[in-house]
Amino acid sequence: MNALTIIFIVFFLFLSAYLFYGKYLKRNFDIDPQRPTPACVKKDGVDLVASRHWTILFGHHFASIAGAGPILGPIIALSLWGWGPSLLWIVLGSILWGGVHDFGALIVSVRNDARSIADISGDLISKRTKIFFSSFVFLALILVIAVFAVLSAETFVVQPEIVFPSLGLIPLAILVGFALYRLRLNQFFVTLLGLIGLVFFLFLGNIFPLKIYFMEGKNFWMVILFLYCYFASILPVNLLLQPRDYLSSFLLFFGLIFGYLGIFISSPKINLPFFIAYNTKSGYLWPMLFVTIACGAISGFHSLISSGTTSKQLSNEKDAFKIGYGAMLTEGLLAVMAVLVVATGFSSQKDLNNVLANYGGPIGAFGKGFGKLTGSFLFGYREGFAILILNAFILTTLDTATRIGRYLFSELFRIKNRYLSTLIVILLSALLSFTGKWEKLWPIFGASNQLVAGLSLIVIFSWLILAKKKSYFVLLPAIFMLFTTLGALFFQFKKFFVEKNFLLVSIDFILILLALFVVWEARKLFLKKGNG
Repeated sequence: MNALTIIFIVFFLFLSAYLFYGKYLKRNFDIDPQRPTPACVKKDGVDLVASRHWTILFGHHFASIAGAGPILGPIIALSLWGWGPSLLWIVLGSILWGGVHDFGALIVSVRNDARSIADISGDLISKRTKIFFSSFVFLALILVIAVFAVLSAETFVVQPEIVFPSLGLIPLAILVGFALYRLRLNQFFVTLLGLIGLVFFLFLGNIFPLKIYFMEGKNFWMVILFLYCYFASILPVNLLLQPRDYLSSFLLFFGLIFGYLGIFISSPKINLPFFIAYNTKSGYLWPMLFVTIACGAISGFHSLISSGTTSKQLSNEKDAFKIGYGAMLTEGLLAVMAVLVVATGFSSQKDLNNVLANYGGPIGAFGKGFGKLTGSFLFGYREGFAILILNAFILTTLDTATRIGRYLFSELFRIKNRYLSTLIVILLSALLSFTGKWEKLWPIFGASNQLVAGLSLIVIFSWLILAKKKSYFVLLPAIFMLFTTLGALFFQFKKFFVEKNFLLVSIDFILILLALFVVWEARKLFLKKGNG
């Protein structure tokens, strides 16, 4: 099959969903442009700061939710089960699951003083739910920060030419934030200058790759990254984190444009199998494919972004759909591109498996596939640009996760001092990073991330029920995600038990109990819906 045919179908489905299903969602969530948002009513100049324009907040939100997941997860899935089931779940999941989840979490947070979805669960379901949910999410964020710090540091060591553009964005973002919010300069002009600076750093990095010789490179870069995360968390959001993510989003948009442009120019045929097998070494198609693809269709981490940083910067409710639902569809397009560049960039399944096993795993596979499609116009920068895109995703997730970790810690322990809260988040994450203990916990993260999505959907469903709104469009995805996640957890429980990995067995069992506990706590609302 030709990849262009698939692109036209996917674009049509996403556009139709945005225009028509979007009307239903906006009506059901009662979007009101006249209703003031927390960023305007409770402005504090640090966390609650209304974005100057919705496009700036869209850039921050999209860059933060994307991470490396929508590229790596789909590539792993297509190598195990085939590109057909992977693509089908990405498209349907983004439209009916992920977009609803992200948009719903954003609105529920905005209507509840921009608090996190975990904190709100205490009002909607029970105080016990809040404690368990918030504690679990906080620990998951510590793991995310630890892992992404290691991945980014390792990328700096392996690809030293991306150090300048990656870290050069930090002072550049401060200048952009100052120009936009303090000097109130024209957004287009400031953005253009920021992008010129980014291009300059790209060329500078290629000419002067920055290598570290005076200590172990990975450890040095991890120290630098944790210092950056600390300041990105405590400084006003519109001074560093928001403009840095905003500028980073252009890298991602360019990556999308170049990837699809490469497909349009070469009009390639898909060489890999549509379907490989239902049962693989990584488990059955259901539930493991859905947990593996994760961010490409739905991710619990997105609800933390929506109800963490994004809800605190939303200046008008009318922009919530563009940002919440629109960014998820954009991420779906990114996941589709990842599938297509690999499915067309490799001549056979054997060729792909060889790269996955011996030449950088899914990151190497993406770089090779992307490079093959864009070689006619990116020339020698093609594979390096692909790696830079991935690292930009990782860094934006890293700084945002740190800030949200600080929010959750403050909500849990009622500690308002942001300097102390951030320091605790950084120290716990660094402990996992430098000791290597994150490697023991990471295998359980995929299922735990999807568990957060299921639990967040229950909170959104609870809010709709109490607001006397239609809720089946949230209830059905919630049930599906909970059953799917529980299925994955039971499968992994058996696997970990056979491997005698009793640490992960214990964590797996706790996650199963957590899911069942929240469902039990929300049972009255489920019964109310059934009787209604």
